Amino acid sequence: MEQRVNIYQSEPKAYEGMFALEEFLNKSPLSKQQISLIKIRASQINGCAYCINMHTEEAVKAGETYQRLHMLNAWKESNLFSDEEKVMLEITEKVTLINQNGLTDKTYQSAQNLFNDKTIIAIIMAITTINAWNRIAISTRIE
Repeated sequence: MEQRVNIYQSEPKAYEGMFALEEFLNKSPLSKQQISLIKIRASQINGCAYCINMHTEEAVKAGETYQRLHMLNAWKESNLFSDEEKVMLEITEKVTLINQNGLTDKTYQSAQNLFNDKTIIAIIMAITTINAWNRIAISTRIE
């Protein structure tokens, strides 16, 4: 596929808000591994090969194992993920696929039982940010 318009080269200011969100995430209570799991899972759902590749490499550098990365698509059936990670991944799927049922009360309550408000906000912002990046990458065919 041929790359389309390069937003960063043509309109670098268009990225400022996205970079600000990334800075927020870097200072959030989420670990680099947690952020990577969110980014990879949302990118898998959205079919963004560019982001899957980038964030898988970042995850490995942050200490994530190849086994867990290989099992990420089947996290519900896997015992490799903690209860906290499973709730984060469930929120990731519900928010990424928001048109289906949205973030259900049951899932949100599970998050409240495990996380404080700042962490829940960081999870939601991480999901929102990667979904925006996926849409930019897919629509412009970044390779």
